[in-house]
Amino acid sequence: MKKWMIAAAIVAIGAAGARFVLYPGDDPGPPAVASTLSQEQLVARGAYLAKAGDCMACHTTRGGVPYAGGRALQTPFGKVLSPNITADKETGIGSWTADDFWRAIHNGKSKDGRLLYPAFPYTSYTKVQREDSDALYAYFQSVPPHKQANAPHALRFPYNQQIALAAWRALYFKPGVYQPLTNKSMEWNRGAYLVQGLGHCSACHSSRTTLGGSDDGLSGGLIPVLGWYAPSLTSDAEAGLGDWDTAHIVELLQTGVSPRATVFGPMAEVVRQSLQHMSTADVQAMAVYLKSLPGPAQPAQRAPRDTSEQARQQLALGAKLYEAQCASCHQADGKGVPPGYPPLAGNRALTTQSAVNAIRLVLNGGFAPGTRGNPRPYGMPPFGPVMDDAEVAAVVTYLRASWGNDAPAVSALEVNKYRSVPLE
Repeated sequence: MKKWMIAAAIVAIGAAGARFVLYPGDDPGPPAVASTLSQEQLVARGAYLAKAGDCMACHTTRGGVPYAGGRALQTPFGKVLSPNITADKETGIGSWTADDFWRAIHNGKSKDGRLLYPAFPYTSYTKVQREDSDALYAYFQSVPPHKQANAPHALRFPYNQQIALAAWRALYFKPGVYQPLTNKSMEWNRGAYLVQGLGHCSACHSSRTTLGGSDDGLSGGLIPVLGWYAPSLTSDAEAGLGDWDTAHIVELLQTGVSPRATVFGPMAEVVRQSLQHMSTADVQAMAVYLKSLPGPAQPAQRAPRDTSEQARQQLALGAKLYEAQCASCHQADGKGVPPGYPPLAGNRALTTQSAVNAIRLVLNGGFAPGTRGNPRPYGMPPFGPVMDDAEVAAVVTYLRASWGNDAPAVSALEVNKYRSVPLE
């Protein structure tokens, strides 16, 4: 055989292998089965699941038509525009079949076979069972059609190329429905299914590679565009819930407040738009699962405390500012008056390795979510307009070093970095 023929054969084999790796066939998953629910019940079930997945958060612009898309999702790679998922046949998904919808949920592919960007969290949704996918499909087909063309994404090269997305999927995506663990209770498995699947908690609470891949380990990570830190759910030194009462976890997830903590920032939106609408049984199951996640026996080792004169002056300034601006609500001893004024003493949200959340709250203030269980939430006023960067750094450093809290100091440079980060 001539050399050129050998070379051609090698290239052909290599190309075929690359195509197999980059463009594997769809995983069919479990076959569709006829539902025992009436159409009305199926739509109601889908509506509930859409709340559980917080689908409206991405597929609805502020003040826009529900599920008509168009919301810009900022990513480190550019801007992704959410699509119209109303029942409009031209611009929405009105012409889709239940199999088309399942393909998107389970395999991350559109009706025409185009690979979808993981801003749509199919890396989590792939765990959703076929019957739940069919219920979601039934619900979205019932959403009134709204003609609104989908805007193109604005991603940088090479992230705007399908072959680059195919390579990303080869590294970070494997389709597969959630498989219950036989050594765990039904409640635990239900919680795991919701947290890992529709809840897509790992979308925020996992660390990311430079290419945006997630380990799905709920080990915590910075949400770079939003400028918030989603703490680890597996570490009791951060947001791990191993030593919480289950009832308090349920209360926090359903209302946004509890005797031990209050949610702010992006998590407040999740509680307001999604978790408060879920059944107590489902939230209880999520709490049982989250509480069971492993956590380290000891908090992570901290660097030795700075005892320099400059550090002492910063703490003294922080103490003075706290007394003048914060103690009337959070009390001189940092114990607060929960749930309206959450405790700061022993509050692990203050002592995470990244101080960004505490910085953002002091700068911008915020509210706990307004929910049925917390209809008139107390607010935190913004101190950014009346404190300079050094003063904010001083008060946050004081909070992280008082009443038994033990976390590194914060610099004025860190504070300045987050003055310009968008609020959403």
